[in-house]
Parts: sequence; C-alpha cells; structure tokens
Amino acid sequence: MATTNHPAQRRAFDETVFEPRDKRGLSLFWRTFFLLSALLLGSAAAWIQTLREMEFEPRALQTAQQIASLVNLSRAAVVHTDAIARVSLFKTMKDQEHVAILPHEPKDRFEPFNDDELSRHIADEIKQRLGPDTEVANSVNGVEGLWVRFRIDKDQFWLQAERTRFDKPAGKTWLVWLLTAAIFSLAGAAWMARLINLPLKKLSFAASRVREGDFDASTLDESVFTSEIRAVNVGFNRMTQKLAKIEQDRAVMLAGISHDLRTPLARLRLEIEMSVADAQAREHMANDITQLDAIIDKFLDYARPGQIALNAVSLNENIENCLEKLRKRNDLVFKVALEPRLMVQADAIELQRVIGNLLENAARYGKSTDTGMAHIEISARHQDKTVVLRIRDHGIGVAENQIKQLTSPFFRGEAARTAANGTGLGLAIVEKNVLHMGGSLDLSNANGGGLCVTINLQRANA
Repeated sequence: MATTNHPAQRRAFDETVFEPRDKRGLSLFWRTFFLLSALLLGSAAAWIQTLREMEFEPRALQTAQQIASLVNLSRAAVVHTDAIARVSLFKTMKDQEHVAILPHEPKDRFEPFNDDELSRHIADEIKQRLGPDTEVANSVNGVEGLWVRFRIDKDQFWLQAERTRFDKPAGKTWLVWLLTAAIFSLAGAAWMARLINLPLKKLSFAASRVREGDFDASTLDESVFTSEIRAVNVGFNRMTQKLAKIEQDRAVMLAGISHDLRTPLARLRLEIEMSVADAQAREHMANDITQLDAIIDKFLDYARPGQIALNAVSLNENIENCLEKLRKRNDLVFKVALEPRLMVQADAIELQRVIGNLLENAARYGKSTDTGMAHIEISARHQDKTVVLRIRDHGIGVAENQIKQLTSPFFRGEAARTAANGTGLGLAIVEKNVLHMGGSLDLSNANGGGLCVTINLQRANA
C-alpha cells in the first residue's frame, strides 16, 4: 500500500497515572549515598584539620627545644676544647651527627627560615631560648639546611643541621591510610544507602504489580526486623488481600450480571419475534434489545482485568480485519495509507478491540451534516522505536475544553457528537488497553475539521 505524508504527530501523553516519570533522574539510593558520603568525607576532613591544629604547637616547641639543645651542646664543646681538638671535634660531629659548625663571615648570604607558619613559629621559639641576636636560616651561601647563627664571646658561628631531622615525615603511609579510610567510608555509605533504599524499592515493585493486577507477586515480607518497615509491609499486604478479594468479587458479579441480563433479553427477543405482529414495532424492539446487549459488552470490556500478554503482532493485518466488517457500509469511505510490515508489541484481541472502537467512534460521530457520509483516514508508519497509528474523521470535531474528558468513563460530549446511543466508555476502553500495551493515546482536533486519534505502540521486530 502507498504511504502518505501527513503532519507530525502531536505530543503523546507522557505522564499518566500508570507510568509517572521522574524528571530529576536521581534515585533515592544515589541521593542517600551522596549525602552519606559528603557527611563522612566532611567529618574526616574536619578530624584531619583538628589533628593538624593539635599537633602544631607541640611540634614547634619540640623542634625548637631540640635545636636549642644542639646549639648549646655545640657552644659548650667549642668553649671547652682547644684549637687542635676543636678541628677533630667538628669533623666527628659532621661525620657522625651530620652537624657542621662553621665560622660566620660578614659577607655570608642567607635566606630566613620563614617558609610557612610552622617555620616562623619554630624560629621565634629558638630565638626565645638562645637570645634575640640568634638568626635561623633556610640556606647560607646557597647551601640548603637548617642554619642557626649563635655567638661565643665575640665570635659568631653557623650551626648547620639537616632539615630532614625536623621536617614532617615525607612518606606515603598516611596517604595509604587516608585512601583506605575513604574507601571503607564510601563502601559503608553505599551499604547504608542500599539498606535504606531496599524496603522502598520492594514496596515500589509490589505497588507496580498491584497496579497491573498481579496480586500474588505483591506480597511483602512481614518478618523484617525494623518495626516501622514491618508495619508498612503488613498494612500493604492486608490492603492487597482486600483488593484481590474485591477484584474476585467483581469478576463473579460481572459474570452473574452478564448471565442474568442476557437470559431475559434472549427470552424477550424470542417473544417479540413470536407475539408482535407489527413488523416495524418488532424491528424497533429488536434494535433496543441489541443495543442493551451492546451496552452490557461495553461494561464488561471496561471492567475486564488489565493483565495483557504482549507479542509481536501485525498491525496491517489487524487493521484489515477490522475494516473488512465495515467496507460493506454505504455511509463510510475509508482512505488507508499504511507502511508495509508494521509489527507492534500488543495483544491481538485487544488491538482489534482498540481499532474497532476507534473506527466505530469515527463512523458514528464523524459523519458530514450535509451528505451523511463519514470519511475516515487511517495511516500508520514507523517512528524510531514506536509505530504511530493515526485515525481521523471529518466530522465537526470536539470543543477544545472537552478533549481531555473524552477518555473519562461515561463522559459524553456535545449532543452533536452524541446523537447516537452509547455508553460513554468507548474511548475510555481504548485508552486503558493502549496503556496496558505500553503505548500512549493522544486526541486532538484536526486542522480541516474532525477528531484525530494518534496512538503510539511499541515497535516489534518483523
């Protein structure tokens, strides 16, 4: 069949009571995980800063005391040794203790020991212990180290010590422990987030099964340790049990109503045929009985449980099967444009019920007021992962403020579109079945007049 180009399909119902969408895209698990992780990492950072502040003062005092003691011992050694022994003493101190004592020269160039706050604090403490004329330097004449200038009588000397004796440890052990603590903290946060999220996830799944009418798969564990969750599970299970009982009673009641109503209707039909002599009156009465029978079918269709098994179904064949029953009518004109081999995920019986209801609605309410003919356009095509079915009549359309109400049960629009007898359940049944098949339904007034129904169904592989 030929394919016709038509305007882009109108927006489908993205949000319904059946499939609410989360626009934020952040699940409860990840939100809980991120909050716990931020709390744990923030606490760890606060503890690290606290420990650093607590270590600052003792470390400065300890370093200053060690340096001052080293200077005092060096001063005593220089004072109490003669010139010959002093050379041997200086050599021994440099070889064994890595401490050098050099005379101070007026032309010496040095850099102050003030790299950071800790260094400045250590320098101040050393000056308090050795005197205000003491100088602490990072380097002297370009030689790195921890240099302290002190005085012996009228002479001044430099004491050079290695910075590694007083600097903080440069090893990576602390980094390993910090990473280990962070990993365990994040793992604990993930475990706690999962522990918090799991009951809600189970409840969400059970609620979705209840929504689909599967009450057996919606039972929650009533023996959980947490009392609040146990109470919620017990209440949910009792609710689903009552809903299952109501659903069972409704099915029995509907079956009984169908049987009890159709039996007297059949007797009435037989009595009319046998006892009513007037052919016209007999025909009218038979039509009334047929209409009552159709109304019963509509009620049963709407009340039917919503569980539908989806399979790959040919949309082309189902449309042709529905049209075959209507092509013989003289008041209907069809214009069909379908892409070949349109396969959808659906239930064949429910799909035919949907298409049949829409065609019946278009034939009933889409007739021209001038000619009494109903011109119905049917088109279908692929669109990404969906198949778009469009059925349009050329009637007078519907008031814009009533379009959203057309799928409400028992709602009937203006008298111009409801001149024929009906139950007001046709479009409600269509929307219900389409949603159960994972599709969406959109109703709108066509530009050239009439009602346009657009259905999006899941595409199946041919």
